[in-house]
Amino acid sequence: MLSAIVLAVALLCGCGGSGSSGGITPPTQTQVAAPTIGTTAAQNGAVIVSLASATSGATLYYTLDGSTPSTSSPQYLAPFLVASNLTVKAMATASGDTPSSVMSQSFVPNIPSGTLVWSDEFSNSGIANSQPNPATWKYDTGNSGFGNNELENYCSWGSSAASCNSANPNAYVGTDGSLHIVAQQPSAGVYTSARLKSQGLFSFQYGRIEARMQLPESQGMWPAFWLLGNSIVTLNWPACGELDVMEHINGSNPANEGFDWVQGSVHGTELNGGIQYHPAGFSATAWHTYGMTWTPGQIQYYVDSPASVYATFTPNTQAGTWPFDSGPEFVLLNLAVGGNWPGSPNATTVFPSQMVVDYVRIYTN
Repeated sequence: MLSAIVLAVALLCGCGGSGSSGGITPPTQTQVAAPTIGTTAAQNGAVIVSLASATSGATLYYTLDGSTPSTSSPQYLAPFLVASNLTVKAMATASGDTPSSVMSQSFVPNIPSGTLVWSDEFSNSGIANSQPNPATWKYDTGNSGFGNNELENYCSWGSSAASCNSANPNAYVGTDGSLHIVAQQPSAGVYTSARLKSQGLFSFQYGRIEARMQLPESQGMWPAFWLLGNSIVTLNWPACGELDVMEHINGSNPANEGFDWVQGSVHGTELNGGIQYHPAGFSATAWHTYGMTWTPGQIQYYVDSPASVYATFTPNTQAGTWPFDSGPEFVLLNLAVGGNWPGSPNATTVFPSQMVVDYVRIYTN
């Protein structure tokens, strides 16, 4: 009887035959499809590079310094601008499969310093307001407070979600050839606005970025032009890195402090630095160009001219972890209402208030 039981168990588990390796055949591993390296033209010889793999769910890694990529290399998360001489190398992995072969492509654009290589001019040749370019801009939406206890409900183009009005959008390209981001108060205590971002669509690392804009000045208004690391999808903020090219709050500062100002800041893990720009006679309601020059190991901010730097940040001048040499970042433009920094709107606050952007441009260093 015992022998019969042993035989039955052996047959069931496949573990009784002479010379058997256990009876279980391991699944066959296949190699992940090698990445493809695609390009679309930017400006003056620059290109936007995108990576893809035919293997569903594959994770892609890449390098730009000629080294062989591995799973310790930056993860590909969005198309990125290439405006300098470099070599892109990429590989892909997927659970249960062997990694792909490494694909490589060299770029030799030989673009001179100071050359315009990407821009959104917010052109509109029509007779009606139009949608911001959906190939560049998507939207954060909702009223989560966004970590700052902000009060606005962010609306996307065409949204008819609660408090949003598709017939009266919070972000549009006007017939004047400018982007308008408009804070509105559709009812008492309810505020709407917009937050545009290029996340997943366009990013860059190193170069000079600037935007010409006109800012609102009213209690509770918080316009910003800034960047976040693509890695925010795999790292918590602020480890991904945040670069604030321009932030401005309220309209009461001239009365309270005797001057008007904007601020440029950097944020990373245990890294926080911010410097105000407030020359005599400066007014944020006038048109100004707000810019950042980004080079390895250094961030500089300027207003109106890259020769007029008012803030310089380096790993040696800032405590904490410097994240700005780890990969590309995407661009954000938004107008918040209320929050920890500006405080809430009051009876003096003007609605609608708007942040007007003439262009966003990127140049080579």
